[in-house]
Amino acid sequence: MANPLTLLMPIKSGIDVVQLGAALLLARKQLNEALTSIGTVHYARIMVLDRSDTNLRPDFHGPYVLAVITDYDGSFDAYIGDFVAQVGDIFNAILKHVVGGEALIPVQNNVAAFGAFIAANDASQHAPNQGLYQAYPQTVQQVLAAFPSDPGSTT
Repeated sequence: MANPLTLLMPIKSGIDVVQLGAALLLARKQLNEALTSIGTVHYARIMVLDRSDTNLRPDFHGPYVLAVITDYDGSFDAYIGDFVAQVGDIFNAILKHVVGGEALIPVQNNVAAFGAFIAANDASQHAPNQGLYQAYPQTVQQVLAAFPSDPGSTT
């Protein structure tokens, strides 16, 4: 069964979210390849949310929140270990822009603290947000075996 992660990280005041978004777009290919190699991620998306907009759309007024939303197989600790090993440098670049993030850089040397930061900021695990509808019980690897395709697609 997949596990949800909805990591919400307040972006520091004064950060240019357009530049941050552009940097994330540049890292997209590397991120997709890393997530494919991890082999336990069903879905992943990164979003900038604008807390000043009633619909949270980034209307560029701020304050902002960077959201990393994923569904993954296995334990939280194994997932964090895989993330650090495969996309640690991307998180190092992201964390310098979020409140409380600089103390975790480099995440490769602060795995436990990084995991605690994610757990504390994972809206999926805090009331009233627990619960996940899942249409199928298969793991990523079982789905890929049954339905071979181009993993890491960006559709």
